[in-house]
Amino acid sequence: MKNDNGQYRHEYKYICSEAQLALAKERIEHLMPLDSHVGDTGKYIIRSLYFDDMYNSCFFENEDGVDQREKFRIRIYNSSSDIIRLELKSKKSGKTLKKSCALSPEQCRTLMHGIPPDISPDSPYLLQKLCASIRTRLMIPKVIVEYERVPFVYPLGNVRITFDKNIKSSADIENFLSKDISARPVMPTGQHVLEVKYDRFLPDFISRHTQLEGLQFTSFSKYYLCMKYNLRGLSI
Repeated sequence: MKNDNGQYRHEYKYICSEAQLALAKERIEHLMPLDSHVGDTGKYIIRSLYFDDMYNSCFFENEDGVDQREKFRIRIYNSSSDIIRLELKSKKSGKTLKKSCALSPEQCRTLMHGIPPDISPDSPYLLQKLCASIRTRLMIPKVIVEYERVPFVYPLGNVRITFDKNIKSSADIENFLSKDISARPVMPTGQHVLEVKYDRFLPDFISRHTQLEGLQFTSFSKYYLCMKYNLRGLSI
């Protein structure tokens, strides 16, 4: 269900209470199957390492609501280095686009130190672009975002509904690929995030079942919030 085809997607985020999240999940699980990657647990742990430049431009563009912006991150699942993805997430006119490529553990460890790994003209475009940004914009890793995700998928409209809990921030960048990292929660107790993503349309029966009384739409950014409260104490 990756959106690596150059098409911008609709993406809506909602701040939910524990009760709202449980109700929405109860409704959705009867309409859509779980993502096949969750395994027996019904969820997976996402850990992302975000990059920004020396001026924290990505952070302040998010804060200012700049319409067209992008940010790099490295993502792993369940604290495993078996699959490592470099991703570039772009936002334009309220829609998002994600492109990604695979990284080796060695490339990842080099990037964790803010150093461009050895590349060739045949290297993935995204990796070449990040390396150029490291050299010209002094882009370095700034913060880790980690959370639990329960994802549901529906093929028509390429719909993806996710329930994200226990969102944490960490500055423990040198241990990004380790099983455990030092991190702290950034959401008030009992608050979580519901995300609804789709390409051109959202089927009516899914839309109806995600409409809950008191659900709060937000321009929420995990990266922004974790940068704001990261362990390095960014001054804002």
